Amino acid sequence: MTAVTIKPGAMALADWAKIWRGAEIRIDAAAKADVDAAAATVDRLIASGRAVYGLNTGFGKLAQTRIADDELASLQERLVLSHAAGIGDPLDARIVRLIMALKLASLGRGASGIRWTTIEAMQAMLDADVLPVIPSQGSVGASGDLAPLAHMSAALIGAGDVTVRGERMPACEGLARAGLEPVRLGPKEGLALLNGTQTSTALALAGLFEVEAGFQAALVSGALSVDAAKGSVAPFDPRIHTLRGHPGQIDVAAALRTLLGGSGILKSHEGCEKIQDPYCLRCQPQVMGAVLDLLRQAGAVLEREANAVTDNPLIFTDTDEAVSGGNFHAEPVAFAADQIAMAACEIGSICERRIALLTDPAVSGLPAFLTPNPGINSGFMIAHVTAAALVSENKQKAYPASVDSIPTSANQEDHVSMATHGAFRLLKMAENLHVVVGVELLCGAQGTDFHDGLVSSPLLEAAKALLRETVPAYGDDRYFADDIVSARDLVTGRGLVAAAGALPGIA
Repeated sequence: MTAVTIKPGAMALADWAKIWRGAEIRIDAAAKADVDAAAATVDRLIASGRAVYGLNTGFGKLAQTRIADDELASLQERLVLSHAAGIGDPLDARIVRLIMALKLASLGRGASGIRWTTIEAMQAMLDADVLPVIPSQGSVGASGDLAPLAHMSAALIGAGDVTVRGERMPACEGLARAGLEPVRLGPKEGLALLNGTQTSTALALAGLFEVEAGFQAALVSGALSVDAAKGSVAPFDPRIHTLRGHPGQIDVAAALRTLLGGSGILKSHEGCEKIQDPYCLRCQPQVMGAVLDLLRQAGAVLEREANAVTDNPLIFTDTDEAVSGGNFHAEPVAFAADQIAMAACEIGSICERRIALLTDPAVSGLPAFLTPNPGINSGFMIAHVTAAALVSENKQKAYPASVDSIPTSANQEDHVSMATHGAFRLLKMAENLHVVVGVELLCGAQGTDFHDGLVSSPLLEAAKALLRETVPAYGDDRYFADDIVSARDLVTGRGLVAAAGALPGIA
């Protein structure tokens, strides 16, 4: 995959998606001038003899304590080591790369006071695939993601653990193996590295991208369910959605019309007496459109946050000031993560209702549990139960994290965002969603097979043919779990969406 050049302050969601999917990372050398200017401001502030928070004082509740000039390097190192107090399973390497890329983008704005050589050291770690081991628990989302980012920073100075091409080892050993030297932190650098929202933002971005994959695949599986149930396309008439005016709803209705265009199954029942379909078929534009609008809103927030400077204090080179504020507070990320979680729930919920419809002969008119010989065969009975279980699990995970807060740091940090909690759950929720959509895809493909040789639309037949490469049609019962995994992988790997053509998304 082509490398992504990090242009601080000017990165698009698509750039972060490429990094999430494995693109190499390069910091734009044009950022050096601004970074050098901020580092020079830090040097002048220290030389002035004034007490400046984060440069020559303690931190948090200890901000009133003045630190002698000959202890400033030790101050930054001790800050990193003391704050590396995370716990839990390590974050996935893809998340760690995204965290480091986001930190480079933030530092590269030239408002953090870090030296260019320190940025180059981070870049060198990425180039050599030397990745910090970052525990997944221990952040409340203000003052930024202190514990996880401290573990990232610790690796830079040779403390803690890293992975080198996937092999875990002490950081000092990993750096040496890659021919890299530990960084000796300068004034402000430890604080600039560990203060910020990059962990919660990376987790939220990854969740957004994976939920988007589930959303787009659910448009395909939902359209296939319309054909399997011999549903109507009348509810997707553009005039209906124009009158309501929601952009996502309009886009989803258009996508469903495109997906179902040219379906022989639809044409076969044009004159049927059915008046209305259940909501899970008929109201797809309204439900999935609202989901799309929500994901787009969350994406816009996260795009801004990914381009932001979120450490503290911030360095203003035009006036030689270090100004203390609160950009580390991750409330925007917390709200975005909650929105993504709700969206994941609703996609799975409406998918599960269509699975229930297709497996119920009283509603679908198809054989019970989509097996040609029900009774001796149970068919899709328990596949539906699996989908229902995961939908309910996602509901339990979707409780808003942003409504919680707990004071820390002797009440100095007395209101926090819980953004990291809110964002951390998203990848598991997306994984559950992909399974649910995969089960619906299996049901829709099986359901259309019962329609006496009729074929669906060209796009849906292409998606179905891709599925049938690994999952044959069902006759008698067989071991089911592997088929669910195969269908899920078509969702996660985006193969299903590629087969069905262009679909609306967050960009």
